[in-house]
Amino acid sequence: MLAAYFDCPGGPENLYVKEVMKPHPGEGEVLVKVSASALNRADLLQRRGKYPPPKGASEILGLEAAGSVAGLGPGCKGRWKTGDAVMALLSGGGQAEYVTVPEGHLMPVPSEMTFIQAAAIPEAWLTAFQLLHFVGKIQKGESVLIHAGASGVGMAAVQLVRLAKAIPVVTAGTQEKLKATANAGAAAGFNYKNEDFSEKVLTFTQGSGVDIILDCVGGSYWEKNLNCLSTDGRWIVYGLLGGGEVHGDLLSRLLSKRASIHTSLLRSRDKEAERLVKAFTVLPYFSGGASPHLQPLVDSVYPLHEIAEAHRIMEENKNIGKIVIKMPS
Repeated sequence: MLAAYFDCPGGPENLYVKEVMKPHPGEGEVLVKVSASALNRADLLQRRGKYPPPKGASEILGLEAAGSVAGLGPGCKGRWKTGDAVMALLSGGGQAEYVTVPEGHLMPVPSEMTFIQAAAIPEAWLTAFQLLHFVGKIQKGESVLIHAGASGVGMAAVQLVRLAKAIPVVTAGTQEKLKATANAGAAAGFNYKNEDFSEKVLTFTQGSGVDIILDCVGGSYWEKNLNCLSTDGRWIVYGLLGGGEVHGDLLSRLLSKRASIHTSLLRSRDKEAERLVKAFTVLPYFSGGASPHLQPLVDSVYPLHEIAEAHRIMEENKNIGKIVIKMPS
């Protein structure tokens, strides 16, 4: 089969399509013929040699995929049959023509949805769902500040916050991205490049601050985050795009607000993936006619042989929503 590959860590130019052995499903695994897979920041980090796959996981890039069931390993419990349209969160291997998936990690593709759209759901939406409900324990009426609001996780979080009857507020780097988040349901949005988002958030919340912060930036935002976090607020760090170092009196500031800081990485939670998939009860809202209607946002689609260009676009932070990789038909 064909798969995205790189021989040594480095830039997007190191990526190429390679013919590799097709995987065989093991005990309790399903073989999926991949139609589409979406790109994630973790793929960029792995390509640079900064985020190796977990022990035992495929070294092929790709943390999510959508396609059809092509085979069943021994011990499968009969939930899936050949030809079923499925999507899955993966620990690796999605950017290839075939991937094996534990049967409990698979989800049905929502009705009336294409594989391209479905490929944009697993990583972003399960991440956002897990951060909001498992970690943040979001409550009705709370306010949530979502950094990188126009990213895949950001756009999913905006819609899930609305579904939870809470108030999403975002940061983004362009007016175009802020407009997209407003269309998705953001109650307010601030351009972190030319506005002090902490002051704007405090104004928006009438001085009380936000109850939850979803933070994929990290170190460079710590002071502003604490400025606009409410008393007893929850600050959830799930990425370090702005670095991991903190210079300043973080703990005193955190203590003075009785605030809590949480961290989360979905890729290292392979054993919890089945529990998360079972808890992901919002799938019916993706189907036509559902109200409120959830919608994955696809920025662009690239064929597998143009994967290097897809990486460049994400690296330049140009995408609004998900970049999807289409497998050869």
